[in-house]
Amino acid sequence: MSTAMDIHEVLEHLPHRYPFLLIDRVLEVVPNESIVALKNVSMNEPFFPGHYPHHPVMPGVLVIEAMAQAAAILSFKTMGTLPSDDSVYYFVGIDNARFKRPVGPGDQLILKVSIGMNRRGMWKFNGKAEVDGQVAAEAELICTLRTK
Repeated sequence: MSTAMDIHEVLEHLPHRYPFLLIDRVLEVVPNESIVALKNVSMNEPFFPGHYPHHPVMPGVLVIEAMAQAAAILSFKTMGTLPSDDSVYYFVGIDNARFKRPVGPGDQLILKVSIGMNRRGMWKFNGKAEVDGQVAAEAELICTLRTK
């Protein structure tokens, strides 16, 4: 079953807050399968004044982080649970990361993440970030949930 999530549901499924929350809306999530989320990239982002100020570009690591946040939401929806004060969802690895085009102010970053593997609490995801139907970045993401 596919569902969408507004910002209020996103905030329930992620511990991140401004300025590090990088998901504005979930367009579709299918537990055990995939998620499509979006990030509206604004000139007001806190990283633009210091990252190529005369040609603002969203840092690639933040594009990857946005994919990881989408992956975390997919994990929590798949597990049927929410983040808690007793646990932390860690981003533990990136494989085969590639950056294909810059992301800048005014872009709408579409994050497409699917589950590649889930074994003993280790999740591997295939992620792709697109702008206007063009791939901006792609990577394999590895995450795990750990109790504090």
